[in-house]
Order: sequence, then structure tokens, then C-alpha cells
Amino acid sequence: MHSRRKFIKQSIVGAASISALSTAISCDNKNTSNGPIRKPIVISTWDFGVAANRAAWEILGKNGRSLDAVEKGVKVAEADLSNPTVGKGGYPDRDGHVTLDACIMDELGNCGSVAAMEDIAHPISVARMVMERTPHVMLVGEGAKQFALENGFKAENLLIESSEKAWKEWLKEKNYKPVMNIENKSFATEKLPGNQYNHDTIGMLALDANGNLSGACTTSGMAFKMHGRVGDSPIIGAGLYVDNEVGGATSTGVGEEVIRTVGSFLVVELMRQGYSPEDACKEAVLRIVKKKPDIAKDIQVGFLALNKDGQYGSYALQDGFTFAVCHTDKQDLIEKGKFHYPVKKG
Repeated sequence: MHSRRKFIKQSIVGAASISALSTAISCDNKNTSNGPIRKPIVISTWDFGVAANRAAWEILGKNGRSLDAVEKGVKVAEADLSNPTVGKGGYPDRDGHVTLDACIMDELGNCGSVAAMEDIAHPISVARMVMERTPHVMLVGEGAKQFALENGFKAENLLIESSEKAWKEWLKEKNYKPVMNIENKSFATEKLPGNQYNHDTIGMLALDANGNLSGACTTSGMAFKMHGRVGDSPIIGAGLYVDNEVGGATSTGVGEEVIRTVGSFLVVELMRQGYSPEDACKEAVLRIVKKKPDIAKDIQVGFLALNKDGQYGSYALQDGFTFAVCHTDKQDLIEKGKFHYPVKKG
């Protein structure tokens, strides 16, 4: 009898050990950790995110709130007249109108958005006011502009000389063609011919010293788009999503494909299931490939994610997506995103 009891006890202990080992292997396979736990931290899309991150760090480095940090950060990109993809100086639609989109989301699940707004230079701040001063999430077009003016914003012409020149050059052929990674191409080089320019976005995610997440996304949209076109950038769940229990995600590239998959929400939900930020971004990219394989091979979409532990990752359809990282150790880090399709030769 004693031997039988001992055998049963050993069997139970052994089964428990196997179960624990199995759980550990399962978690490891989902790659729940991709770096040291780090906060505060701010990350943003593209090379021009470095300057935006530095502005956000002025708040985060003083134990400020992540919401304040992301608003201040992306305003840098909105005000940069040399950047034709965001804010004032952005390329117009095919009718010559500069229309701006933006959204913002805080750690409490509050969010605000504006879309197709004209004549207001800082749509991200208007989006925050929509969040904080109205019962709505999104205002668009003339209504968004009216709200901004009623709340102290000044109307101004957003079509600067260089952008108008590029638009007039484009009008000669009216060839609408998305160009991959145009954010970095236009940012890092001399002006390209007008019909070469396209989208898109700065998306930013921040985790503050108190462990709270916020995000912001702002853009002038695809160059020479149809008047009234709105992409993913101002749409909560597509261009941006934050869940303070899990993490946040943002996107860049051809917004139509991000909308079809509710991309940023998908990334956050995958992180909730145990995926690392990079793996979650990769799965969202593969969802686009699965749904629209013929389109996916010729466009760029990139996702960027930050989890509750301050671990981050990205993944894109094509080579060329980059993102900026800022934390206590380094404020001007640029990392190259991983990608799905092999580099095209020739």
C-alpha cells in the first residue's frame, strides 16, 4: 500500500512538471519577450520620427503623461515644411486641396479624430479636443474646421510653394501611382518629380514612467488623392489602437489595405493572445497578403507595435520601412523593419 501511494504521488508531481514545461514551451513559442522591460519609451514611424520622439521625450523624461508626449511629438512632423507627407506643406489632393487627418488615443480608451480637414495646421491637437470636449470620436471636413475655429485655432493656407509646384507638375500627366517608402525618400533626398510623391503618415506610441500607453497618428494622406479620400490614419482600430492592458499599434503605407483588416486593432489583439510586438505585426501583414495577394506585392504597409513592458517591434510588406526609438539610453535610434517580400533585383 505504501509503495502504491508513493507511485501515485510521484505520478502527480511528474504530471504537474510536464504541464508546467508544456506551458513554458507554449509561451516561448509565442515569443512573449523581445527585449528588456523598458519605460518610459516612445517609438514612431520613419526616419523623421527621430525629431518627433525628441519632443515627446521632453515630457516623458520628466515623468509626464504619455498622451501629452505623443501630441507634442507628432506636432513636430506636422510643422515641418520640408516633410510633404504630414501637416502644413503636405501634398494636396488632385483638386489642389491640402486635407489633413489625425487621431489620438489615451490609456483610458478615450479617443478623438479629425478627417479631411482643411486650413488647420495641427490636426492632432484638434483631434485631442474632439476627444476631450465633445461626446464624439470623429469630426470631418467643414465640421472639423468649424470646431477648430470655435476652439481658438487659426485658419491658414496649408499649400506652400513647393507643394503647389509638385501638384502642378503632376497635373501634366495626372498619373496616380503609389510609391513605396515615400516617407523616407522625400525626407532624405532632394525633391523628386511631382508625380513620384505619395503618402503618408507619422504614427507614434509612448509608454510613460507610470506604465500608461497613448498613441497618435497624423498625415496629409496620399498625394493627389481624390478629393474627400480618407485613409486609415484617423480611424481608430485601423491606423491606431491602444489598450492599456496590452499595448498599442500604429500603421503606415496604403491605408485602404489597413482599413480592410482593421490592422492596428488586430495587432493589439494578437499581443493580447501572447504574440510579441514583432510577431503580431507580422501576422497582420500576412493577413493583408492573404486577402489581397495581387495588390500586396506592389504596395507598402508597415505596422509598429509597443507592448505594456516597453518591448517593441515592426513588420512590413516590403523592404524600406524604418522606425525611430527613444528611451533613457538613446534618444535618436533608427531601426530597420523586417519585411515579407524579398528585395526586388534590377
